[in-house]
Amino acid sequence: MNESEFASKFPQTLAVIQKGIDQGFHTGCQIYISLNETILADAGIGQSKPGMPMNSDTINLWLSSGKPLTAVAILQQRDQGRLEVDDRVARFIPEFEQNGKQEITIRHVLTHTSGFRHVETGWPDVSWDESIRRICESPLEEGWVVGQTAGYHTTSSWFILGEILQRLTGQPFADVIRDNIFRPLGMTDSRAAIPIDQFNSAESRIGWLYQREAGELKLLDWHEPSRCAAASPGGNIRGPIRDLGRFYEMLLNHGVGREGRVLSIESVQLMTSRHRSGSFDQTLGAVVDFGLGIIIDSKIHGLEIIPYGYSRYSSGRTFGHGGAQSSQGWCDPESGLVVAYFFNGRAGEGQHQRRAKNLNDAIVQDLGSAGLTGMAR
Repeated sequence: MNESEFASKFPQTLAVIQKGIDQGFHTGCQIYISLNETILADAGIGQSKPGMPMNSDTINLWLSSGKPLTAVAILQQRDQGRLEVDDRVARFIPEFEQNGKQEITIRHVLTHTSGFRHVETGWPDVSWDESIRRICESPLEEGWVVGQTAGYHTTSSWFILGEILQRLTGQPFADVIRDNIFRPLGMTDSRAAIPIDQFNSAESRIGWLYQREAGELKLLDWHEPSRCAAASPGGNIRGPIRDLGRFYEMLLNHGVGREGRVLSIESVQLMTSRHRSGSFDQTLGAVVDFGLGIIIDSKIHGLEIIPYGYSRYSSGRTFGHGGAQSSQGWCDPESGLVVAYFFNGRAGEGQHQRRAKNLNDAIVQDLGSAGLTGMAR
């Protein structure tokens, strides 16, 4: 879909994207929208990097928007009878059982109530094994009550989930995601790591990411080969944003993807149920509700203050996840709406939250104006 076709279908949405370009928040945006698995938009707007248009095939970094893929990979192991979400982490990683962490379960990790947020993993400058060693030797946070105290874990806990997957399957984390999620869902352009010997063939399609500082976009080095090659289960998955949309379509379709079943109906229901409700998140600074590895619509706790929320028109069953100041994927099972987008400028938390809320609302408003959904008219 070219920009003029997108503009004709989503004029308010395009206006939000273009305003951000004009304000210097980003140079480009990639967006995917489907309704009951019918694709309504798969487009790129603006520039991916100087002289290079953003298009639907650009490979972009999803950051934390990729976390739910790791959660699904864990639940696939549940479907195979290899674990339960209330199993202690130490059952699979015995050396994790030290310094107050012995009672932490997989459920605690997936709901961000496990209490080891601030471990310096060393990623991407140290080996995977060294990151795991550092996390295992770290102490529980002072005053933390496992399973009750809430605080979003950006990186550390996701390495632990990745290590559980590696020990259960005997495969590197990136191969687990490739074989069990990317391939069954037809996500052929997505990767959890791009080995350096494969980087050259993908480089022309890899998008850049900027950080806004002092009113200007500063180029980050996150597209460089060494960074692309280092797997990080909580933040280094990348691909065209339509692939993230396909992932949410699988969850919308009760675990069935293009090549067959990926996750059991029971595990989809388990993942997308509200496991953590009404808890103040010490990292996000607001009351945010969680499923297993995903954020459940939390606007009941305050529409304007909830970070990484969805549309004001979305149902309370909406679930998804955002990537720091840049991306988001979400699904509203009541309307059948799936949305995924990526901005290539990290605009700062305040500006990004306003940008994201405006975009999510504009998408639903455009759909309502076209008579495609009754969510907004």
